[in-house]
Order: sequence, then structure tokens, then C-alpha cells
Amino acid sequence: MVMLTSPLEPEHVERIAGAFSDRIEVIFRPDLMPAPRYVADHGDPSWRRNPAQEREWHRLLGQAEVLLDFPQHEPRPLLELAPRLRWVQTTSAGVGPLVQRLGLQDSYLIVTTSSGIHAQPLADFVFAALLFHTKEIGRLVEEQRTRQWNRFAGVELAGQTMAIIGPGRIGREVARIARAFRMRVAALARDCSPGRAESLGVDQVYSRDELHLMLAEADCLVVCAPLTPETEDLLGSDEFAALKPGAVFVNIGRGAIVDEDALLRSLREGRIAFAALDVFREEPLPADSPFWDMPNVLINPHSASTVATENAKIAELFVRNLGHYLAGEVDQMSPLLDKHRLY
Repeated sequence: MVMLTSPLEPEHVERIAGAFSDRIEVIFRPDLMPAPRYVADHGDPSWRRNPAQEREWHRLLGQAEVLLDFPQHEPRPLLELAPRLRWVQTTSAGVGPLVQRLGLQDSYLIVTTSSGIHAQPLADFVFAALLFHTKEIGRLVEEQRTRQWNRFAGVELAGQTMAIIGPGRIGREVARIARAFRMRVAALARDCSPGRAESLGVDQVYSRDELHLMLAEADCLVVCAPLTPETEDLLGSDEFAALKPGAVFVNIGRGAIVDEDALLRSLREGRIAFAALDVFREEPLPADSPFWDMPNVLINPHSASTVATENAKIAELFVRNLGHYLAGEVDQMSPLLDKHRLY
């Protein structure tokens, strides 16, 4: 049995159910899930099932061999609730920490992610933020509102250096667009072997030991990395001090990669001229967070990856992996989570 545990639009449910209708039973119970608040929403995280709904939900989980997404807020271990479970297809990329919290790192469970699905919209956000800053869009909007005509000289992206932390599917898409803007692109990579820069689509790769060298060259620093023990607290006071003065900082990775107090100090001092932040250590961002009032900060409520086409892409990925799963081609399923590396 295949159980869909995240809200989906009817056409995507039909796409999944119709793909292998002679071989699988698809269970989709929207009455047991929170109602979507917008297109591609996975539901209000504060929503809870009543006791009768919970019993029915757990009965269905007990029959499931395949899940689309990890069920949230479960009181018991997942494999205890779903003893027949063999595979979970997630709807996001950065699920490594969740797998760790659920105690599944050493389990037999297959976990495939949606890594790559969100690369284009996240890259779009990076360049929306860069152009917002370099073309002074905020000031233009304000001066239009007050009917002011003040000519000025802007800044072009061509010739600037972009540094990328996390040159995976998202990072490579960011690099591709950066090069179209004629930017020089550097990346922090685990593998710095000859030919690695070319394979990533960047001009130069740096090792972890060379992080500060890369930062010193960066006009723009983009964090795309997943949260792992290697990346947690990667960027702190020393790293922001090493960053080229006046740089732009964009975080579309995870909030816990960054020391937020150090980031705030760098923004106040002007060492970082502008930051566009899609993720934070605590989400939703608390109302008393200093970030809200920073004039040189653009806040996105962890929505840079969410677009109207997201669920269609996820459904297609799920159907493709489902075909491999049913054929016994586990090695063809992708992107496969390395449960120990957490990405």
C-alpha cells in the first residue's frame, strides 16, 4: 500500500494512483490532514487530529509499505507505527536531521529526497535578492511613492565574485545563472580534485581549510548546504570577519549553519552590506528578533523554494521512483539519502 501523508492537489493524486493502478493501492485521506493554506502547502504545522482521526491514521500507517513524506508529530517511533514500511519519498531536500531525530540512521528504510526539485526557484530567489540590492529596488519603490526623481549610478553583477557553500543541485543551478551574468564563481567543495571545478560549473573550488581565502574574494556569499555535523555553525564571527567588506549574504540552506549573533553584528557594522535570509535557527522567526528591523535585511518566510509547480514535480519524481521500486531497481531510485552523511 502507498500512503500519501502530505496534502496534494487532486490531479497529482490521480497521476500517482493511475501510474501503476494494477499493482498498487494508493491511500489519500485529506480529511485526516490539515487543509492547504496556499498552493503546494503541506499544511498548518499546528494542526492536530482528534482521537478518532488519530486511530484511523495509525491504522492506515500500519498497512503502508511506501509513504510520500514523513508523517509529522507522531508520538511513537515511525517503524513501530508502520512495521511494513520500506521506503519514504520526501517532499523536501534537507531531511537528514529529521531522519536523525527519528532514529532511522541505522534502519533498513529507503529514503529518497526531492533534492533538485527546488533548485530553480531557490536560484531565482538568489538573483532576485542580488538585483534588489544592486539595482536599489527598495529605494526606487520608496522614491516612486514620494514622487522623487533622483538619478544615481547602480552596480552590475558582471565581474563580481560569487562564493557558494554547498555546490549540490541547488548550488550548481545558482552557479549556472551567475555565470550567465558574467560573474566569477567559486565553491567550497569536499572534493577539490583536478577537473572538479569544471564538473561543478564553477571557476574555482576551495577546500574547507581554504574557506577564509574564498570568503575574502566574495562579493556575494550564498549558502545552499544542508545541515549536517560538518556544516552546523560553519559561519561565525571569524568567517564574517574574513568576508570581503561590503559583501551580500544569501542563506537558502539552513539557519543553524550560521551564528546569527555574528551575522547581526556584521550587518550593523556594514561589513555585510545586505542579507537575504530564507531560513533561520528558529522558525517562524520570533516577533522580537532584531532581523525584522534591519534596513539591510530581506526576510523570506522559508518560502523561496515554494512555487505553484512544486507538487507536479514531486508527483513526477515519486512516480519515477515508484516504477524503479516496483521493478526491484532500488539502485536506480534518486536522489537517495545517505542516512549517515545526512544528505
